[in-house]
Amino acid sequence: MNIEQFIQRTEVLHSRLADLYQTASVLPWIPPELLPQAFKELYSTSKMVQLAAEELYQQNEELIQTRNFLEVERQRYQDLFELAPDGYVVTNAEGIIQEANLAAAKLFNVSRQLLVGTPIVNFVNPEERQPFRLELNHLSQSDRFKELVVSLQKNHGELFNAALTVAVVRNQQGRVNSIRWQLRDINQRQRQKSELLNNEHDLIQDRPIHKHSKGDTISLNPLFIWYVRQGVVKLSTFCETGEEILIGLASQDMVFGSNMTSLPIYQATALSDVELVSIYVTEIATDPLLSHTLLPKINQRLKQTESLLAITGRRRVEERLHHLLQLLKQEIGEPVAEGTRLTVRFTHEDIASACCTTRVTITRLLGKLQQQGLISFDAKKYIIIRNS
Repeated sequence: MNIEQFIQRTEVLHSRLADLYQTASVLPWIPPELLPQAFKELYSTSKMVQLAAEELYQQNEELIQTRNFLEVERQRYQDLFELAPDGYVVTNAEGIIQEANLAAAKLFNVSRQLLVGTPIVNFVNPEERQPFRLELNHLSQSDRFKELVVSLQKNHGELFNAALTVAVVRNQQGRVNSIRWQLRDINQRQRQKSELLNNEHDLIQDRPIHKHSKGDTISLNPLFIWYVRQGVVKLSTFCETGEEILIGLASQDMVFGSNMTSLPIYQATALSDVELVSIYVTEIATDPLLSHTLLPKINQRLKQTESLLAITGRRRVEERLHHLLQLLKQEIGEPVAEGTRLTVRFTHEDIASACCTTRVTITRLLGKLQQQGLISFDAKKYIIIRNS
């Protein structure tokens, strides 16, 4: 009998008892004091049973809702497990596979049905199985995530290096309930990285190259960004007094554009002969691989901008100049016999704007650094920073 049938029968019983009690109460030849006390108690008990049944019904409805919610959540996590890009398997404490997702089956080149019940050690390179078994025993004594690099073997015998992230799950008694394994093919990651490098080369393939001479102002268009193929571009803005403020340097393989800033005044100037390639913003938005390739370059620009902000925040001009030279050494420096030579010749005015000071002060401080032997100049007046 289900709960709804029970409630219906309870209601029928209560209704009949109510009718019987009402009838007995109004019969003229039966005095009220003659009604059996047990009959009254039976009616009262029936009422309590009816109320209890209604409460039970409400609780049952809440349990059904909770069960449906848990089922939705379980299915969601099951879908995440099944469709995860990395391989996932769940084993018992002895390493016998109990569950495996599609990526794991593809990784081992075997169906999931055959994976279940198979010891995970069977997929380890035979030469590494003994150390792996020892590691499996140690896992049962640990509660931390562990990272392993193991040579695994596909079903047809091909070996590949894999990074394993392992987590132990325990029950309330502290015993190992299961071990969860995340499997990543390192060889595949290396191939993807190689493909990414090839795609970087493809960025400038079959695209027109725009050449600018040193000192040229480069036009900016919010519809595209510039990719620097060769040379260095100075990015700057202007304050209310008309003074130029350096906000970035875009060197080879970096990107810049007016849509990458919120500044109302934004200027790009070639500090050397440069070659640029334009990439439309709409193209980036529709090509995930292109956006993935450009993201590290945009991140590089962001880090550089933060470094320049940190430099301007220093109190002493000497410190600003020192850290600016170190940043330029890192960004556009090339090794020479005397130290590191900046590949672009900066005017004292350029350096002064970056250090938020005057040209006269920079001329004096550069002369002081030269006297101390910390910097020098080559025949073309390029700064050489001595290695400390």
